[in-house]
Amino acid sequence: MSNPSALQDVLDHVIAPAGELARQEGKFPRAAVAALGRAGLLGLTCSTEPEGGGLARAAEVVARVLPVCPATAAVLQSHYAAATVVEAYGGRWLRGEVAAGRHLCTLALVEDGAGGAVRSTARRTGGVVALRAHKRDVVAAGEADSYVWSSPPVASDGGLTLWGVPAHAPGLFVPASANGVPFASATSTVVADPVRVPAEAMLGADGDGSRILLDAVLPWLLELCAVIGSDAVHPSLGALARSASGTARSGDGQAFAASAAMALR
Repeated sequence: MSNPSALQDVLDHVIAPAGELARQEGKFPRAAVAALGRAGLLGLTCSTEPEGGGLARAAEVVARVLPVCPATAAVLQSHYAAATVVEAYGGRWLRGEVAAGRHLCTLALVEDGAGGAVRSTARRTGGVVALRAHKRDVVAAGEADSYVWSSPPVASDGGLTLWGVPAHAPGLFVPASANGVPFASATSTVVADPVRVPAEAMLGADGDGSRILLDAVLPWLLELCAVIGSDAVHPSLGALARSASGTARSGDGQAFAASAAMALR
């Protein structure tokens, strides 16, 4: 890691107190996320080094944060995985904001329906695309600055399309929790009813989302398992990483999108 002392300082003075509030009150660790951004630790996957270097350092950060504040670790996992997609396919301004630690992103991949089946819609009118969906198990829902969002393709047949959806976009909201019990990681449902984004918000080509998830998110999962151990973050993560390797070979990106988002809760 480029600056281990910076992380230790944040762990001692910000993440530990935030972890107490997360455990006691279910409070989202906003102060911890902001401190990690200021310390340059949110942009580690936006690496100019050979492929994999940023992921290895990011996994080390998660490993050290996890015992201090599991909620912050969960937020980091989803952010780092989403950031790899943004770094590869996002616009210049967004990539710069993520790299500078000023932008928290997360994954919104799983549909709110049986088996994670894709039931959302994407309709284009001119230069605007209307996305309609209920996404479940979204970490940092209502707290992240943007979502890496999956939908059916706009024009192509089959597969998925990915979008960078700003959290402030009209038509996007997080419903109140049915049981009133907050998750410190702000894991919840996000609803687009619909949310309208510019066509340029597409991450990659139309219908190419399955391949992008396999190329960008799968390496993150495997790196995470290799560095900190599969069961340290989520009990199913090790099994997921093994099965995801087979999924990648089969090319079933939709199945992987659902399982990846579940593992990164």
